[in-house]
Amino acid sequence: MIRQLRRLAAAALALALCALGTVAHAQYPNKPVRLIVPYPAGQATDIAARLIAEALSKEWGHQVFVENIGGGAAIPGVLAARDARPDGYTLLMSTSAAMVVNPAIIQKLPYNPFNDFVLIAPVFRNPLVIVANDKSPYHSLKDIVDAAKKAPGKLNWGYPGAGTTQHLTGELFKYTAGIDIQGVMYKGSAQAVTDLLGDTIQLSIDGVSPNLQHIKSGKFRAIASTGATRAPQLPDVPTVAELGYPGFSGEGWGGVAVTKGAPQEIVAKVAADLHKILADPAMQQRLVNAGLMVDNQPRDEWIAFARKTLVQWGEVARRANIKVD
Repeated sequence: MIRQLRRLAAAALALALCALGTVAHAQYPNKPVRLIVPYPAGQATDIAARLIAEALSKEWGHQVFVENIGGGAAIPGVLAARDARPDGYTLLMSTSAAMVVNPAIIQKLPYNPFNDFVLIAPVFRNPLVIVANDKSPYHSLKDIVDAAKKAPGKLNWGYPGAGTTQHLTGELFKYTAGIDIQGVMYKGSAQAVTDLLGDTIQLSIDGVSPNLQHIKSGKFRAIASTGATRAPQLPDVPTVAELGYPGFSGEGWGGVAVTKGAPQEIVAKVAADLHKILADPAMQQRLVNAGLMVDNQPRDEWIAFARKTLVQWGEVARRANIKVD
């Protein structure tokens, strides 16, 4: 009899705790939420994070504050998010660089993006563009390919860093087109843009944002967008796929993730609220103004897309022997 009473008491306690947990999840959030950005302030990912943090704060009635933990190829910021309590109150602004490029190129990466995190919802794509300066003889993608085939290894183009999405996109295009172009590695976009303006290099692959003002002024020619769709900032610039390479796509992406183990009810709520926020035309325009484009695809499609890019960049890195110890 005593054992039965104990079992009943334990069952009642478990039900009560479950009910309390369900109520807590339903009331989420009931305190401030931290959104970790694994990059310094001012970068495109940081801008996107602050836009959605502001919108979520209004939606939830509780502050969503952005915490920048930059440096180290985004690893310190990712680890800080991974090691947080899995209660949904610490979110990560995840990016393609951290979630799929790092695993492709870093030999001993101290986290597993798809085992340690749950992807909640996409936020943006970061369109890339192949650019030529106005002094170069290159006016089309065909011009570049023809010149590279005529003199293999003689052409070069700039990247804003080794092992970046831009670098891997360039390697993917070289493989796809069957050409050899040498990459010139810079520490960020600013110096690449400066050297392109000064004719030190004649070509580059980089984000739209660092190059847009020079494209509009006529100092740079936008040859092709490398993403699956045209960049909204450059609607007249065709994609590489449109120019004779069907299926080609190379671009950055970003979205919100959370430490594995976070309650599913909270994951679903954050995903739904982000979807609502990103459906707002004003929010979409603010992201476009930041040099990005909105990604508001359903969660399951985004997860499948992220996994596809993990495989894609892994194959590119192996072919090009791109490794970071």
